Amino acid sequence: MPQRHSKNNNDLAYFTYDEKKKLGYGTQRERLGKDSIKPFDACSLCLKPFIDPMCCHKGHVFCRECILECFLAQKKDIQRRLAAHTSQKKQDKDEVEERLMLQKARELDEFDQQNHSAMPRNSDKNHNDDKNGFHGANSVKTTSFEEEALKTMKAFWLPSATPAASVRVDAPETHTVCPEGKEKLKLKNLFAIRFTEDNSEEEENKPKSASSSSYDKSYICPSCKVTLTNTMSLVALSSCGHVFCKKCAEKFMPVDKVCLVCDKPCKDRNLVGLKKGGTGFAEHDDHLEAKEYKHLGSGSGLGLVRPVKT
Repeated sequence: MPQRHSKNNNDLAYFTYDEKKKLGYGTQRERLGKDSIKPFDACSLCLKPFIDPMCCHKGHVFCRECILECFLAQKKDIQRRLAAHTSQKKQDKDEVEERLMLQKARELDEFDQQNHSAMPRNSDKNHNDDKNGFHGANSVKTTSFEEEALKTMKAFWLPSATPAASVRVDAPETHTVCPEGKEKLKLKNLFAIRFTEDNSEEEENKPKSASSSSYDKSYICPSCKVTLTNTMSLVALSSCGHVFCKKCAEKFMPVDKVCLVCDKPCKDRNLVGLKKGGTGFAEHDDHLEAKEYKHLGSGSGLGLVRPVKT
């Protein structure tokens, strides 16, 4: 059987698909599988099984410790940006005042020269020539035309005409955002959710041990006793925090107006749909393709680096 040469470099007039991927340049795409997608019972920040889960009104679930640390880091960053913006405003104000003082001093100097001497002083003129740093083609003295040309010319190779790029700091937003949905989110808008653990198998097979990890836990719907999986749509009640499958929530909650576990009153606005877990199938999941643009080309060693989901 002849060998396959489709993935080898050849002398075609165009790049094959595999050759383009090996270049490590341009937009690289990668199809994500189930192992690259978060399950429903994992924190959106640490990607581990959640501990003391809290949920926002968009359905993103976080560990209590993770979301508190995220809010604290955001507030510290906001304070740092506010301090930098305040310092920049003060610096701009000082520069404007200094410019006004120099202008007033220049006007007074010109007025003094016009009233006490008919000709300008040579020392001031020589000082202006040295300040410009450009004395014409013959390096004798600058004319008015050369001074005007020096102001407008874009000669980056001259020290006196080098542009100064100042880094501007815009006024930052003073509110915290959800790390997953990027919308405004405050700590008071979060509510704790409660999953019902499935203890039937543990009671039948062996007694529950204190050393059992959270990776072995399975959760059920407290109404229909169905095991919750990544393929199911889940609904949490913001009033009490209990989690049900979407079928039970839409069937009983709007009619009874109470929670099926604790009998706490609830309304339609208290039903919050949780984000689904990943299964790896295109019909169920969204954003199953990771994209990354690489600026470096051939020889950079990035041809074999696979893009990650951002």
